[in-house]
Amino acid sequence: MEPNACLLSRLAPVEAVLFDVDGTLCDTDPIHHYAFREMLQEIGFNGGVPITEEFFVENIAGRHNDDIATRLFPEDRERGLKFCDDKEAMFRRLAKEELKPIDGLYKLKKWIEDRGLKRAAVTNAPKENAELMISTLGLSDFFDVVILGSDCEHAKPSPDPYMKALEVLKVSKDHTFVFEDSVSGITAGVAAGMPVVGLKTRNPEHLLMKAKPTFLIKDYADPKLWAALEELDKKAD
Repeated sequence: MEPNACLLSRLAPVEAVLFDVDGTLCDTDPIHHYAFREMLQEIGFNGGVPITEEFFVENIAGRHNDDIATRLFPEDRERGLKFCDDKEAMFRRLAKEELKPIDGLYKLKKWIEDRGLKRAAVTNAPKENAELMISTLGLSDFFDVVILGSDCEHAKPSPDPYMKALEVLKVSKDHTFVFEDSVSGITAGVAAGMPVVGLKTRNPEHLLMKAKPTFLIKDYADPKLWAALEELDKKAD
């Protein structure tokens, strides 16, 4: 097994697992990208030229709407915030039809439940979006708590939301790990002092690696993840 995967075993006994939501529980980036692209084009953003995947990854993916509003509309933040609210309404309409879990999610859910671990969802998404995604995936009873970036002093990439999750769950960072799929989220988890398993859902591997995840996986069915969890179990025995 690669050395990084073994780093999870130092958490034994593990107490909790923390998850981002967008792109980590379900692959939502294509829906967000589509909504932003359509609505920005409609108002003539960038001279009416549709935003690219690269622009989306760099300026939007994983970021809090306050940050997105400032990046897209630096001259008129209020307009930016209103635009983001309208875009989220469009996202929710589309998500109801198109939301699918990341491969292997329910197998991992069972692993966590069988060991009685605590769990939290930690997200920069607006409350309505987070609730919609979690309930659509059938995970409302799975999470002990949902921590929103907007409820913290600073959203991700600040460690605040992850620190708050540890506090609410009453667990130690030394016995907890995180699943994330964006640079912003991995940065937040690492800054909070925890190992972060990065998912290569949509964001380019070289960018994710810059944020220093413990290791990267394709999805929750990835053998690399299960080798690391098996190691963790052995250490806990």
